[in-house]
Amino acid sequence: MFKKILIANRGEIALRIIRACNDLDIHTVLVYSEADKDSLPVSLADESYCIGPTTASQSYLNIAAIINVALISKVDAIHPGYGFLSENAYFAEICKEHKIKFIGAPSEAIKNMGDKATARKTVKIAGVPTVPGTEGIIKDLSKAKQIAKEIGYPVLIKATAGGGGRGMRIVNKESELENALMAASQEAQSAFGNSGVYLEKFITRMRHIEFQVFGDMDGNCVHLGERDCSIQRRHQKLMEETPSPALTSELRNRMGEAAVKVCKAVNYEGAGTVEFILDLDTNDFYFMEMNTRIQVEHPITEMITRRDLLVEQIKIAAGESLSFKQEDIEFQGHSMEFRINAEDPFNNFRPSPGLLEEYIVPGGIGVRIDSHCYAGYTIPPYYDSLVGKLIVYGNNREETIRRAKRSLGEFGIEGIKTTIPLFLKILEDKNFIEGNITTKFLDEFFENKN
Repeated sequence: MFKKILIANRGEIALRIIRACNDLDIHTVLVYSEADKDSLPVSLADESYCIGPTTASQSYLNIAAIINVALISKVDAIHPGYGFLSENAYFAEICKEHKIKFIGAPSEAIKNMGDKATARKTVKIAGVPTVPGTEGIIKDLSKAKQIAKEIGYPVLIKATAGGGGRGMRIVNKESELENALMAASQEAQSAFGNSGVYLEKFITRMRHIEFQVFGDMDGNCVHLGERDCSIQRRHQKLMEETPSPALTSELRNRMGEAAVKVCKAVNYEGAGTVEFILDLDTNDFYFMEMNTRIQVEHPITEMITRRDLLVEQIKIAAGESLSFKQEDIEFQGHSMEFRINAEDPFNNFRPSPGLLEEYIVPGGIGVRIDSHCYAGYTIPPYYDSLVGKLIVYGNNREETIRRAKRSLGEFGIEGIKTTIPLFLKILEDKNFIEGNITTKFLDEFFENKN
């Protein structure tokens, strides 16, 4: 087992990694920017080093500075969390060159799954269904028009690199295709340094379902069930739940088996997620992408499987085999996660950084808070707006919803706007209560409220 791990991240995930390391009796080293000097992880890590100013490119994305701290503090491994350098194949290779273990996927798996066009080809060979579309990057407009006509409009243009909804356009008719291709390509180049885009059929009524997967160095791969991530805005998730109300046991098994096939196809090691589109009109599912890292929403899987995913991730990186087989995984109860963001949801999600004048968290059976914040802490405006995550567990979905209402009502935050009022309204929505939603839920929710 590692003796010392450097955490190359911030916020709640940095604190989550510190806690997992403490449970394994591993010494922690944290790097942070000037903006995060008062953050809870900085005081709770065994060692903390400021590596740069507020700009992420000069701190959390500054590979040279991070490696320098790693060498000076003599760490065995680096945990990148999620975001920042977590899916950066170059960073993974640099760690290897310096004989520091990168706690994440192998660089080849990151490359293969990070490029969405390559990922589509890889999983198709493995026998996993993909959404009908172009084979590889679009290089010819006439070919793109031909394929779009064959699969039928609407179609979706997607950047082959990156994510988060950037480099993405929905096209409803052929006359819109050329301009949409140019706009998506330019946005992709600006956001990811890669202008490549591809085209696929746009499914109008769908849910976003992801499967938690693990692989080890011995070639063992398992899944730990699904998470329904259909409540999102601009392709950014806001809340998640497991199990999904949309899946039968038979469909869950088929999707889980497909997720494991993807894992094996890239010789995957560590924690990851395989993301699927579920077509609600046909009940067919299609591979969307693979995230080669731990996810923000991993706690709800921990709640229903009673397994510590961060501890497992660290053990696998240290060379241990998976501590469980597929048949060992049992799902109990129901869990939901609510991302408490410093945003005003009723003012177009306008960012609301600032001083937390009051910060009182809920408690009780089945309630978990993952947060780096405290009363008197200032949410900086430079990074994501996540204040913390409320994770709720119940014996069934109905109990979980009741417990979520109670917990959100207890959550006392003053000084900034948050997403809490929005969640309380969602939990009263008839379609949500019945589990009858699509990825358009939030757009339709706001349309109905206006």
